[in-house]
Amino acid sequence: MSEKTINIETIHPLDIFGANDQNLEVIRNFFPKLKIVSRDNYVRAFGEEAYLLDFETKFNTLLLHFEKFGRLTKSDITMLLGVESNGTPTSPEIQPDVLVHGKNGMLIRARTSNQQKLVDGCFRHDLVFAIGPAGTGKTYTAVALAVRALKNKEIQRIILTRPAVEAGENLGFLPGDLKEKLDPYMQPLYDALGDMLPTQKLLQYIEDRVIEIAPLAFMRGRTLNNAFAILDEAQNTTPSQLKMFLTRMGVSSKFIVTGDVTQIDLPKNQVSGLIHSQEILKNIPGIDFVYLDKSDIIRHKLVGRVIEAYSSEK
Repeated sequence: MSEKTINIETIHPLDIFGANDQNLEVIRNFFPKLKIVSRDNYVRAFGEEAYLLDFETKFNTLLLHFEKFGRLTKSDITMLLGVESNGTPTSPEIQPDVLVHGKNGMLIRARTSNQQKLVDGCFRHDLVFAIGPAGTGKTYTAVALAVRALKNKEIQRIILTRPAVEAGENLGFLPGDLKEKLDPYMQPLYDALGDMLPTQKLLQYIEDRVIEIAPLAFMRGRTLNNAFAILDEAQNTTPSQLKMFLTRMGVSSKFIVTGDVTQIDLPKNQVSGLIHSQEILKNIPGIDFVYLDKSDIIRHKLVGRVIEAYSSEK
């Protein structure tokens, strides 16, 4: 009999194993051929080497999930370990709701009903607007859909763009050349892609321009054929900028526009293109609007409380 020990000293055991080890019991049920025990900041598993390797990979997936979202529930464990309701392990090939198999075995899929509406809307329509507060998974889900389409050869390239609007900061005082100044604005898009693609593969895609991350102004005059384009932070576009982006759509392309109308950084006398679009595009066939709310927040539990506090401020 072999042994595998995993150190979880950076995470409180209660956060992983739950009150009265409820989560640990769920985990044990998925590995009936192993003896799994926890003590202090370690978890130990005993059994045959092949089963231990599988356990280590999947347990690390649970740890990654907690580090990213700040929580780990029974349903999260069931989702991440990929089991059917009868407890039978499933393989990636028969998990139709998985959008992308990310790094380190992470299974990326819609995790709330409104995120699933975004997924369904993208499958049915070529242009989808995803509107909701921070932390609801708008951008992350949209990027997962784009990566899925690329892997399935449904499109030939991914275009990710944001308006370079200064949120209380001065772009001119940032150090470096234009790319170095703009990269911080694009970092959330790099972060999402980094979860879904191996580092070297991502770098190669960017070098080959299979994946392009650029400011919105760089979209002017282009036609995006066979592409999956995502406009993030669209609340910071003007109506003319948003119109410019939408009219870039070419043959065999899909567009997703994401934004949070409660965090507009435009000058006070400037109308947000995202707000404007909801009025003039809402009844056009082929365009879908999906709204997310605080119930979809999957970041740290405090994010929801912060948003609620700011929303209730008079």
